[in-house]
Amino acid sequence: MKDYSLFLLLAVVLCVIGCTERTPRQVVTPWGEITDSIPDEGAFDLQQIQVNGELIMLTMNGPSTCYEYKGKKLGAHYLLCRKFADKMGVGLRVEICKDTLEMLRRLASGEGDIIAFPVTDAIYNKVKGSLVRCGVTTDTLHTGWLSTSEKPQLVEALNQWYRPRLLDEVKREERYLLSTASVKRRVFAPMLDARRGIISRYDHLFITHAMSIGWDWRLMAAQCYQESTFDPRAHSWAGACGLMQIMPSTADLLGLPLSKIYDPAQNIAAAARYLKMLEGKMSDIRLRSERIRFVLACYNGGYHHVRDAMALARRDGKNPHSWNEVSKYVLLLSQPRYYNDPLVKYGYMRGSETVDYVYRIEQRWKSYRSRR
Repeated sequence: MKDYSLFLLLAVVLCVIGCTERTPRQVVTPWGEITDSIPDEGAFDLQQIQVNGELIMLTMNGPSTCYEYKGKKLGAHYLLCRKFADKMGVGLRVEICKDTLEMLRRLASGEGDIIAFPVTDAIYNKVKGSLVRCGVTTDTLHTGWLSTSEKPQLVEALNQWYRPRLLDEVKREERYLLSTASVKRRVFAPMLDARRGIISRYDHLFITHAMSIGWDWRLMAAQCYQESTFDPRAHSWAGACGLMQIMPSTADLLGLPLSKIYDPAQNIAAAARYLKMLEGKMSDIRLRSERIRFVLACYNGGYHHVRDAMALARRDGKNPHSWNEVSKYVLLLSQPRYYNDPLVKYGYMRGSETVDYVYRIEQRWKSYRSRR
């Protein structure tokens, strides 16, 4: 019965493709009635996409398809589609769908140009009358991207462009971006003078700005070492800059001019403001020691992802204000069962990095405190 229902839904999707009427439209504007500059007559094929300047990619959230990391999009299929868009000289708009049926429906209704997602043969064989394989295909896994037969130029361009080696290339590129090697920094010692308890040349700045938010200055120092190893010129591929690896978008939010983002005093002061802001957002966690762990997790992995993990913990009867409990769900957000859960609003998360981030900072903080 379930398979029959799926077939009916897919049939409806195909009817949308075949039955949509395409005629030029008259549009009323403040300057009078004009014909739409991109008429509906005929398919919106590659030439029209290039004129419009935007390729629309339909996909689902996931580690191999598309996800957000440090404010940037990653995922092998997203990176591939972006390379194709660059090759065609257009921008790329990503539309995240909740399931395969939504992708097929939106492609059929003209809301997207391509499904950049490994659609299985089982689904494709049921709908292939008006849809065509193009671009990325994997013979071993029997999956591939889809577009419509009404976009022959786009389909041909994708097939001419794609080579299997491209998939391996973007996977290597992504592994590099997610490694510490992608952060350009000089590595300084984690403690400048252990005998005298001097952590770094920036201790006076940590003391000043940590005091303003009620943090132990050695905790800020431990976080700074985790972020940049005390290199004020450190920068990452995602755009994070300076001692506390502040993103340009966060700098704007905090009132830190980009011209000052590498300045140690300005960078640490802005980070303190951001920590205070995050602590305010986590004010429902009453125990301060717990709240600090959550703040560190938000600084690294993103506030919304952490809230998703808290919601899952609460749903399962766990304490959403205990990092020991919630960190388990932060880790689970890398699994489809969890990042596709309706309760999760922000999808896939590289949770292992965030859990490790909090752990390493706490361990280094303990080490710094033991020196005095």
